[in-house]
Amino acid sequence: MAFCRTCGAEILDEAEICPKCGVRQKLSAVADKSRMTAGILALLLGGFGIHKFYMGKTLQGLLYLVFCWAFIPAIIGFIEGLIYLFESDEAFSRRI
Repeated sequence: MAFCRTCGAEILDEAEICPKCGVRQKLSAVADKSRMTAGILALLLGGFGIHKFYMGKTLQGLLYLVFCWAFIPAIIGFIEGLIYLFESDEAFSRRI
């Protein structure tokens, strides 16, 4: 079983459309991304946006990389790392 990316309803893994809200589910390799890996990357290399690249959010990763000199992405990355490590797998799968 999996969870809908929009409403969080429990759906079949192979479902293309959520029966509850009707939103098409994104079928990609990001569903198998590890919450722990993303959290550790965010804690250690969050200032460079490596965790965003890992999660498939290239544009956000580039923004982190462009502004890494300001140390603001490092602070945000550290906070995101803590969130990733302490949230549930279901919440993380909705975040991707």
